Amino acid sequence: MLSLSLQKVTLGYNHQAVVRDINFEVKQGEVLGIIGPNGSGKSTLIKGISRILQPISGKILLNGENILSFNRQELARIVAVVPQNPLLPEAFTAFELVTMGRTPHLGLFRFEGEKDLNIVRRAMELTCTVGFAERRISDLSGGERQRLVIARALAQEPKVILLDEPTAHLDINHQIEILNLIYRLCYEEKLIIIIALHDLNLAAQYCNRLIMLSNGRIFCEGTPEEVIESENIRKVYGAQVCVYPHPVNALPVTLIASTKNKISLG
Repeated sequence: MLSLSLQKVTLGYNHQAVVRDINFEVKQGEVLGIIGPNGSGKSTLIKGISRILQPISGKILLNGENILSFNRQELARIVAVVPQNPLLPEAFTAFELVTMGRTPHLGLFRFEGEKDLNIVRRAMELTCTVGFAERRISDLSGGERQRLVIARALAQEPKVILLDEPTAHLDINHQIEILNLIYRLCYEEKLIIIIALHDLNLAAQYCNRLIMLSNGRIFCEGTPEEVIESENIRKVYGAQVCVYPHPVNALPVTLIASTKNKISLG
């Protein structure tokens, strides 16, 4: 069974640490959510696991092997990334973009075969992007582009998918569709999913386990019920909220404690 672990990992930019002494392990069939306020290190952590950043100290291990020992193509066959603000080739069609996900599986001067194209079509079907397969990237909305980037990641046939705010540009219907898809694939394909989310309610509904970051360190870790508590949120986010069990599944739901009724309007 594939496992991914971080051992005393410190990451940053120009030797300035952003996240410090991070320790956790995640295994196949698990969705791990990374939550925390802006600037807490969520995106930096995703970049480190995907090897965009190298650790200042500590180790990131895939099945006990340091990810620095993999070449880029080997790592891309195992780990796919859905970045927060991807730079996309505007002149490409949607289908061509998703086909780029097959690159790690192709040898030098080798073109996509029928098997590769079938994998691309399935990834587009799963993400409901087939309807605009022939349209140029420049003509697509932010939400359509985001679904294509997820389709490209699925076309890699990875064992680990890292997602940095994958629902940021999606309406509520497509948020649910994408997260349902990610959750289902995690179990059916025995994937490791690590997902950075701002929305605490989505994190509670779709993640088996959560890590809450504060000032670049792990503030707390556990199930959604253990992590999403009003006192934790007050200490980390500086926000007064109310947390209640969801009426259907009892998972925590975070509600803001509005002050508008306390403000005199005249």
